[in-house]
Amino acid sequence: MAKTAKRKKAPAKAKKSAKRAPKRVAKLSVKPKAQRSNKGPVALLRSLANRSGKKALEGIRVLDMSHVQAGPSATQLMAWLGADVIKIELPGRGDITRGQLRDVPNADSLYFTVLNSNKRSVTLNMKAPEGKAILEGLIEKCDVMIENFGPGVLDRQGFTWERIRKINPRMIYASIKGFGPGPYEDCKAYENVAQAMGGAMSTTGFEDGAPLVTGAQIGDSGTGLHCTIGILAAVIQREATGRGQRVEVAMQDCVLNLCRVKMRDQQRLARGPLKEFPNKTFGDAVPRSANASGGGQPGWAVRCAPGGPNDYIYVIAQEWVWKPLIALVGRPELAEHPDWATPAARLKRLDEMFGIIEAWTMQHTKFEAMKAFNDIDVPCGPIMSMKDLYEDRSMYARDMLVEIDYPDRGRSVQVGCPIRISDTDIEVKRSPQLGEHTAEVLNELLGMSTDEVAKLKTAGVV
Repeated sequence: MAKTAKRKKAPAKAKKSAKRAPKRVAKLSVKPKAQRSNKGPVALLRSLANRSGKKALEGIRVLDMSHVQAGPSATQLMAWLGADVIKIELPGRGDITRGQLRDVPNADSLYFTVLNSNKRSVTLNMKAPEGKAILEGLIEKCDVMIENFGPGVLDRQGFTWERIRKINPRMIYASIKGFGPGPYEDCKAYENVAQAMGGAMSTTGFEDGAPLVTGAQIGDSGTGLHCTIGILAAVIQREATGRGQRVEVAMQDCVLNLCRVKMRDQQRLARGPLKEFPNKTFGDAVPRSANASGGGQPGWAVRCAPGGPNDYIYVIAQEWVWKPLIALVGRPELAEHPDWATPAARLKRLDEMFGIIEAWTMQHTKFEAMKAFNDIDVPCGPIMSMKDLYEDRSMYARDMLVEIDYPDRGRSVQVGCPIRISDTDIEVKRSPQLGEHTAEVLNELLGMSTDEVAKLKTAGVV
């Protein structure tokens, strides 16, 4: 199952000797911009994809100035699909997650590795004049730029959207912020803040309990997915217009988009109680309804043997499986009983109905119950703990979990790409070490010599 950490090398190119960079920023020595293909991005990608071994986004270069999770989750997805993602990091420290929640001394944390596979790392001090000149050269050479700094950070460093589009009119510049324009736009946002302000927490939890966050990273990684969609849409549109554009996403907005059915229910609530919920009373806002499905079919998580913290199975009692379901759990006489025979009748007895089902599931493990329910076409799902998933070999067999060797931490498990594309062979590779590709990228894209890069390193620029 182990995956190699080697990155395919680009074909060697003949390079002219680079001149030493003078002190003036505007004259930093970089090679002339390579001549671009006259094909539009979609036509170019289509032709690349049709060649054996090429990937969907091969030919797209991404300047990744993001950090922590929202931005890196977006760029990692593009990297998995074949884009050349160049991660810009601060010399000496890098992305702050390299050192957060560290489990192996002096090694990159799992927090960093699970969000930055398949990328190249370049260290760059953007406060130094030479660093700004290098960044300008990289902007000229890339197709996409993405950042999730606080509002106005890049603007204050001189890289406004107006300047970026002058450097490279084809640049697609994506920004991830906590909030869109309005009263909250200057506020900081993290995962749980986005869940709190996007409607997720108010609708998660038990009716008589406090609002709860979900374990799924819908604020960070959910926003990263939205950002990726926006970027790829802009890449396609660039084929028609020939120019790049701004892509902006806000974490609050993306969480709300993922909670859209709750906004549906808010409007339904104005016309009466939400009958599919088990709640006894309703106020003027969509309530927390614990594990109720919230859809057209009632569902609940019921306990299983041997009674551990994750020994549960979620069961959906669809109308058309009522008879075989109630027979399976040992109460066939209820199938035609007037108090139970119709969905409307059962809605009044949801607690009792799932109690009957649970009395049966408590005699079986969650996987035994899953098999029995699936045999009669009842939708269900055992509650899979992270340990269950970590030990599930089927996840490794289809590369949803991938074992990767790291030079500083040994072997660890990485969540793989959940997307399958028939003409793209997706290989998950290890995350880069800090600055691992600085010399390579500056030589490849800006024509800088080894000596030039070494001097910049000594000066603290890279």
